[in-house]
Amino acid sequence: QVQLVESGGSLVQSGGSLRLGCAASGIILSINAVGWYRQAPGKQRELVAGITPGGSTNYGDSVKGRFTISTDNAKNTVYLQMNSLKPEDTAVYYCNTLGAQGAYWGRGTQVTVSS
Repeated sequence: QVQLVESGGSLVQSGGSLRLGCAASGIILSINAVGWYRQAPGKQRELVAGITPGGSTNYGDSVKGRFTISTDNAKNTVYLQMNSLKPEDTAVYYCNTLGAQGAYWGRGTQVTVSS
């Protein structure tokens, strides 16, 4: 019923930019907390950015000042704008929403940043 589909992952050079999108169905993102997470091979999944229905945001220390999370309520989509990308940003990026009925995850999109 609930589906989150990430898009926009690609291979990009260090210093470049990407914008990831997460389109939702079966759930209204605007009334739930939404986040982006990432997981690199051999590492634990970590929070990248989160946003609340009221618009409050938080970011992982490693991406502050470089990444921006935003939502488009009309499109029921959450975005992650990633600038000044570094090789250490390479990971599978997942979107997540935490609603009253539980947490939901997308399948992920691969971001690879070359040197």
